[in-house]
Amino acid sequence: MSQIRVLLVDDQDIVRQGLATILKYAPGIDVVGQARDGEEAVVLTHALRPDVVLMDLKMPRLGGIPATRRICVAMPQTHVIILTTYDADELVFAGIKAGARGYLLKDASAEMLIEAIRGVVQGESQLDPTVARKVLSEFQRLAAYEQAPRGLGHNREGEPAIEPLTPREEEVLRLLVEGLSNKEIGARLHLSEGTVKNYVSSIIAKLQANDRTHAVVTALRRGLVDL
Repeated sequence: MSQIRVLLVDDQDIVRQGLATILKYAPGIDVVGQARDGEEAVVLTHALRPDVVLMDLKMPRLGGIPATRRICVAMPQTHVIILTTYDADELVFAGIKAGARGYLLKDASAEMLIEAIRGVVQGESQLDPTVARKVLSEFQRLAAYEQAPRGLGHNREGEPAIEPLTPREEEVLRLLVEGLSNKEIGARLHLSEGTVKNYVSSIIAKLQANDRTHAVVTALRRGLVDL
């Protein structure tokens, strides 16, 4: 079997170096490149054609979720595994919807990481146990929703009707899907943190959600945002 070519993507040099050291001693795996952010990851994936990309989430210039989507659309033969410290529901579902074949947390063992790399190449999906429980719970919730009787106040697909978002609210929602905090969204859109908080509250209300995580999951399920 030929070597599995891997591209490492993380904005922290020490993390990339640590991963490279771990994989250096894994038979059949070859680290062919390293990227510091999502933009560089997309460029290097086009140039190097790796089999697997280990993708961090929160990075400058371009985050891991939009980078994952670009790679999966342009190069479906390349498998993306998200490797992050974050297991928030909205990030998990956004990463999987973007096309990631795996979602691991950075406290995963070296053996689990190596097994995940080999597994996705063989067509398997690799999820951290914590993440897997979240995904299973969401599928169960959706299944229960689909089986529930439809009543008044629902649209023709059975979803409750919602008030349309404004263009600015849509911008904020897209950044929520990327997992950005209110402060980070404010910096990106040149808004105060308080103003962003108001937009988030409005989005939650319009999507009839319980909190920002529920709002993101609802938006993803309904296709209101394009990752």
